[in-house]
Amino acid sequence: MHSGVGWMRRAVGGTARTAGHRVAKQSAIRVVTRIALTAVFVVGLVSFAACGDDGLELDEVRLDSGVVTGSLNGDIWSFKGIPYAAPPVGDLRWQAPQPVAPWAEPRACTAFGPACPQPASAETFYLAVGETSEDCLYLNVWAPDPSSDAAQQARGLQDEDVELLPVMVWIHGGSFETGAGSMAVYDGANLASLGVVAVTINYRLGPLGFLAHPALSAESPEGSSGNYGLLDQVAALKWVQTNIAAFGGDPQRVTVFGESAGAISILDLLVSPLAEGLFQRAIAQSGIMLDQGFGVTTNGTLADAEEDGLALAERLGVEASLAPVDAAAALRSKNPEELLGASGESGSVMEQGLRWKPVADGYVLPDVPTKLWAEGRNHAMPLLIGSNLDEGNLFLQGLTLELAQYQQQMEAVFGPYTQEALALYPVKTADDITPAFSRMLTEVGFASTARLAARSMSAAGAPAYLYEFTRVPFDNPLGAFHGVEIPYVFGNTSLFSVMGAIEQADVDLSAALMRYWTSFARSGVPGYEGGVAWPAYDPGSDQHLELGDTITAKAGLYEEACDLADRVRGLD
Repeated sequence: MHSGVGWMRRAVGGTARTAGHRVAKQSAIRVVTRIALTAVFVVGLVSFAACGDDGLELDEVRLDSGVVTGSLNGDIWSFKGIPYAAPPVGDLRWQAPQPVAPWAEPRACTAFGPACPQPASAETFYLAVGETSEDCLYLNVWAPDPSSDAAQQARGLQDEDVELLPVMVWIHGGSFETGAGSMAVYDGANLASLGVVAVTINYRLGPLGFLAHPALSAESPEGSSGNYGLLDQVAALKWVQTNIAAFGGDPQRVTVFGESAGAISILDLLVSPLAEGLFQRAIAQSGIMLDQGFGVTTNGTLADAEEDGLALAERLGVEASLAPVDAAAALRSKNPEELLGASGESGSVMEQGLRWKPVADGYVLPDVPTKLWAEGRNHAMPLLIGSNLDEGNLFLQGLTLELAQYQQQMEAVFGPYTQEALALYPVKTADDITPAFSRMLTEVGFASTARLAARSMSAAGAPAYLYEFTRVPFDNPLGAFHGVEIPYVFGNTSLFSVMGAIEQADVDLSAALMRYWTSFARSGVPGYEGGVAWPAYDPGSDQHLELGDTITAKAGLYEEACDLADRVRGLD
């Protein structure tokens, strides 16, 4: 889907444009593993850093590739622009990420690394990705100073005698085309102040991250291509497993969280064999799976993706008749601007879904993700997942369709279930089309995806927690639109100051979300003293938590629409 923060540049001023429970059998193993990791960590640390009363200092941090230094702001350390893989340039373009070359002297990590090349857009300071380069595989870490109140209080909240803190790894959105972990809206300092180690990552985007082509598949040992961005995310999570203890983070309590394309990535990682064991909890904000039974897709097959890659190569003048080795070399000779230019403009979300997207290649993704989720082939772990009240509004501004075209679009999406869909989302005049489409995309797309994943996780024996975010800041005409919850999750609602004075209701809701999210990262259960109890998802009660002007437990979220979506997916 569209950028998880792109809403800001469309929503400012009301304007818009188109566009835990733990698994019992694992708990004993984890306790032993944590004790062992802590012992190894402390012993190794003594060799290069002065140890304080807590046995940990962050003045210098030794990674597997070398020592890094960061900066201290109050009680929060930040380390920006840490390379987690070798630059994917030259012969490494469209290859799996490779290890970082080690460095001998301490490396200052006080500035963000470049973002992946991406289409240019008008951006305010808090949405800017800054410098772009193919050399883009960097991540950022925010950690409370070991002696700070935040770190001490967080250790006191833990139900086991573990010194290491929970870790939260953010995967950004942006339709797999735009974005970066460096965006100001993703600043992790406020989360770290609640006693977690926060990480944001870059990954390859657009044609650099998701181009599939027969020549690239031919040179791959797995016979696949197109999932380089997902492979980057796996590499970043492996880096976390190896290095995060040096920042005070617990590699056995890693939560991945993300929004939009980041949430889709997480839903994909939860069914990828390559990601097994790399994280222990997951939060998916406004993810959508439209890939089985729908006329639009957020994941594709390798064959279809290779066809698209051949078409792009043709636009670049790379002939299909070339031998694979020559075609691959010709593609690598093109610069990022040429690749982006040949990608063309995105079509309507209702016509094609995502332009660049992960593919079911039999390696990273054994099959189409919706099918894997429906078959219960997902990794079992605590899952927090949900959607926003008005997801669809952002995507459909400026949509102009006649009644006959609306009928055709519904037939393309719903096939034999078109009449049921038209009855659920009726239109009488052309003015009814955009609101109907918006409700359909919100309910049948986003909300049904969240319920499907929650049900699958519950069936796997792991707890799931479902939500709907309903807060509308500043009476914005787009409502509680796609991505609006992000500043609340990161505690960065001050960014709303471009729209007017910050309201206390937004500050209070942000504080609640941050405590739910960090408590989930800590224990697998989203809850805190004085907060509204969040019921674990059960298909029988179908409960969720509404996160809005008030926080309330409710049931039956868009039941009729979600049931229809299940039938379209062949799950009835």
